[in-house]
Amino acid sequence: MSSKSFTKQLPASLAASRHGSVAVLKLNRPQKRNALDDETVIGIEHFFTSLPGDVAAVLLAGEGEHFSAGLDLSELSERDITQGIAHSRLWHRAFEKIQFGKVPVVAVLHGAVVGGGLELAAAAHIRVAERSAYYALPEGSRGIYVGGGGSVRLPRLIGVARMMDMMLTGRTYSADEGQAMGLTTYLVDTGKGFAKGLELAQQISGNAPLTNFAVMHALPRIAEMDPASGYSVEALMAAIAQADPDAKARLKDFIEKRAPKLTRE
Repeated sequence: MSSKSFTKQLPASLAASRHGSVAVLKLNRPQKRNALDDETVIGIEHFFTSLPGDVAAVLLAGEGEHFSAGLDLSELSERDITQGIAHSRLWHRAFEKIQFGKVPVVAVLHGAVVGGGLELAAAAHIRVAERSAYYALPEGSRGIYVGGGGSVRLPRLIGVARMMDMMLTGRTYSADEGQAMGLTTYLVDTGKGFAKGLELAQQISGNAPLTNFAVMHALPRIAEMDPASGYSVEALMAAIAQADPDAKARLKDFIEKRAPKLTRE
């Protein structure tokens, strides 16, 4: 699918392109610090649901100086409880299409990664931060609560205590602090995040699709199981993966010394 056909199906607040087997999705509201309105969230859901079969990884980034400042507060309206639940579930559905979607997603973070923007980033599988990135959950001071899955995903990354602190006090963490606490796994100089993210996404796109699927879908669920159940599911997933013809060909290449060896960078 061409970049043009990608763009045709998306709102103006999103921009998509292709780099071979990697699809790139950019939040494209730099004048609003890439704040997330309903149209954008629906567009994100559509993008990840409609990925063509020859896309093997996605790079998620933000246009301009920020990844995302979170929920577009100008869109907030008086909602009753039922409407509020429906709005939150919209975000849940969209971000679930990232975390448990078709292909691995690498997010490149810079500038503001705040509120709903941090919730969006948490749904990705790998996070690359530029040194300009900073993280915050200002919902407490605004009289609201996270609604994009943050209560579920973020404590698994940074712990309940840190998330409580961020929401209760408005504490902001720097890119270095985010790296130290495990929010990100790569930290690069400002302006170099996209290149690093694309490099990783291209590397991931070369993996066996079934292995990528197992890492995305089985691993996080196994981690939540009791040990006995986890071992059983792991054994099943390992057997399924190694029986795949692609895996057999790759293993043969390795045994016959046709595959590259792992080295330290």
